[in-house]
Amino acid sequence: MTEQLEPMPTDWRRALAIVAHPDDLEYGCASAVARWTAEGREVTYVIVTRGEAGIDTLEPAKAGPLREQEQRASASVVGVSEVEFLDHADGVIEYGTALRRDLAAAIRRHRPELLITLHFGDTWGGVHWNTPDHRAVGRATVDAAGDAGNRWIFPDVGPEPWDGVRWVAVAGDNRPTHAVDVTDTLEDGVRSLLEHRTYIEALTEEDPEAYCRDFLGTMARGAAERFGGRPAVTFRVYPR
Repeated sequence: MTEQLEPMPTDWRRALAIVAHPDDLEYGCASAVARWTAEGREVTYVIVTRGEAGIDTLEPAKAGPLREQEQRASASVVGVSEVEFLDHADGVIEYGTALRRDLAAAIRRHRPELLITLHFGDTWGGVHWNTPDHRAVGRATVDAAGDAGNRWIFPDVGPEPWDGVRWVAVAGDNRPTHAVDVTDTLEDGVRSLLEHRTYIEALTEEDPEAYCRDFLGTMARGAAERFGGRPAVTFRVYPR
């Protein structure tokens, strides 16, 4: 029998999602965000870069502002009104104390109970190599959850220390432990991803709407086998 996934914790009010690029959250996680905000929860996005190196046919000076605009529109679709950009350079993010410092400051500002990031393993569960940016940001987010609560680490950034992060949830992990039922919000996730139209049109020749619906639908249906037959977004959850 396939091991079933646990429902995500629900006894929280504030979540902070930290990822490397515009579109990282929309490739699977936004449908869950739509459900949370519909339930009255507060979700904030912190994007470490502006994704300026993500479109081969568009120079960074033009791509960065455009991708920021698309990300804000995308977040709005799923009920997220606050999106911050940290302005690290796309494609060359370095894991280290400078990144941890910025992320700890963001956690202290927003004081989340649930912290969300993207899979930071070396590969996507096989031979498909993960990007350096994803690996650096995901790992630094997990570490910054502890940094933010220690008043002696980065004492000069952010407001008072915040030791209230109760879980770190990693989206896109190939060994998920929990899931969110997105039966009613999968379409919101599709519309949210579709806001990244410039990026998607550079990525594929497929019709953008068909591409978004097929990609997210396949993922959600794939998770259903382990979640009572319900389409779902999965996470690997690390309690703190």
